[in-house]
Amino acid sequence: MTSFTRLSATLAVLLGATACAGAGGIGDPDDPESINVLMVNNPQMLDIQKLTAEHFTRRTGVKVNYTVLPENDVRDKISQDFTSQAGQYDVATLSNYEVPIYAKNGWLEPLDGYLAADPGFDQQDVLEPIWQSLTAADGKVYAQPFYGESSFLMYRKDIFAAKGITLPERPTWRQVAEAAAKVDGAQPGMKGICLRGQPGWGQLMAPLTTVVNTFGGTWFTKDWQAKVDAPEFVEATRFYVDLVREHGEAGAPQAGFSECLNNMTQGKVAMWYDATSAAGLLEAADSPVRGKLGFAQAPVVKTRSSGWLYTWAFAVQKASKKHQAAWKFLSWAAGKDYERVVGEAKGWSSIPDGKRASTYARPEYLKETGSFAEQTRIAISSANPRDPGVQPRPANGIQFVGIPEFTNLGTQVSQEVSAAIAGRGSVEDALRAAQRLADKVAAKYRKG
Repeated sequence: MTSFTRLSATLAVLLGATACAGAGGIGDPDDPESINVLMVNNPQMLDIQKLTAEHFTRRTGVKVNYTVLPENDVRDKISQDFTSQAGQYDVATLSNYEVPIYAKNGWLEPLDGYLAADPGFDQQDVLEPIWQSLTAADGKVYAQPFYGESSFLMYRKDIFAAKGITLPERPTWRQVAEAAAKVDGAQPGMKGICLRGQPGWGQLMAPLTTVVNTFGGTWFTKDWQAKVDAPEFVEATRFYVDLVREHGEAGAPQAGFSECLNNMTQGKVAMWYDATSAAGLLEAADSPVRGKLGFAQAPVVKTRSSGWLYTWAFAVQKASKKHQAAWKFLSWAAGKDYERVVGEAKGWSSIPDGKRASTYARPEYLKETGSFAEQTRIAISSANPRDPGVQPRPANGIQFVGIPEFTNLGTQVSQEVSAAIAGRGSVEDALRAAQRLADKVAAKYRKG
């Protein structure tokens, strides 16, 4: 991510303009030195695909056959192969949402034994919230992070300076809303803030759930009572919807990560609350907004922190017959030396960061990412997926609820809220409908 050309290519991938089909194919299932890896087509994964032969296979003798697919497609294919334990793929990219669920069902190989035999991997260097999120209820680690992220606030410090606005390192949502009103229209066509409004459990519901958490709300109580229409949840959602309707981007009901990234890059918005991983794209060498940005922690109300936690991680299928070769790949892909390989080959702002403490002590990395590196480290280190709000939760997760039903539930609720952003109904009506959906999910767990 060292040039605006790379940013443009990244946007093309994210927007589906250059949908990446499966690449690499399937290797010989009987060859112990050949593994099949199924992974999402994010830019960092495309980098590792290009670097593997020279920097991994040449050293270890293990050939890696990649199948690379867009996110929705890869999730479906991973689910099919891992749930059936077909064993076609030895390794796959899973997020910290899926890993505990897959581990509980016996679909993943635990990694503790491999870690004990490979002290050079240095598991203690992995940021604690990240490795905890990849640890199942049995206390075992089931995946290793390729990169990690939290969420924070990105803003145009030049616009803020011109308006005489200052933000603390940990702003409140009220302060953010006030700032959004003041910078709305600061330049022709510029809106105050970009917030996701596109339906999807990983789109709109990700940032909105962090707002719900810090306003004191929750999806479910510890004893599985649905609370989607509770006052705190309603207040948080109304705040979010009002903010994006009054001072948010054009086309908000269809705006997700990539649309907000584009708006921020083109100077169409003065603030953006979203993933820390966006910072490297915005600070690319040829980015129009490079050097103009300030970064602050995720806004809060009742909690000390509110940033989410997400990681794409490599996990080994239990049914695979190539566990040793698979671990060699994980040890390299998630290890410290891989960051050096990417830094030297692609530039230090391109490394898959957000997972290791040592990353934030690398002079080469800090030289390129100094404007946001420390804020990213703080955001990830402050994330607490086991206790993200003001009350106990029945399942782990910050921007999601760590249960299989959440993908469907979150998406359905997001559709109701997105409609409210579009002006097709009220927040109260949306959350009344959402409460009925959530209560059906909760009832199953109460019975269980």
